[in-house]
Amino acid sequence: MVDETKDKSLICITINFYDIERKDNTMMNESMFGSTMWAGHWLWMLVVAILVVVPVYRICQRAGYSGWLGLLILVPMVNLVLLYFIAFSDWPASKKGAQDE
Repeated sequence: MVDETKDKSLICITINFYDIERKDNTMMNESMFGSTMWAGHWLWMLVVAILVVVPVYRICQRAGYSGWLGLLILVPMVNLVLLYFIAFSDWPASKKGAQDE
């Protein structure tokens, strides 16, 4: 009789763990692609990218470099290299201006 009680309690514990595992799996499998929060995230990232890339694009053009160089500002670590490159290099536009005088 003691063995039956242990078996029943073991079955109940197993069933409870199964229910918890099933609930966790359904929560983990929910897709974020359909929610408005996910769409808002990408919209926010697009706005920030535009707010950062457009000024860097114009700075590169005024310095005499290709404006498309400004897209490198979106690449981590490369953006720091670009920043120091623009800050400390001789700009082609300033060389051209010195030759015109």
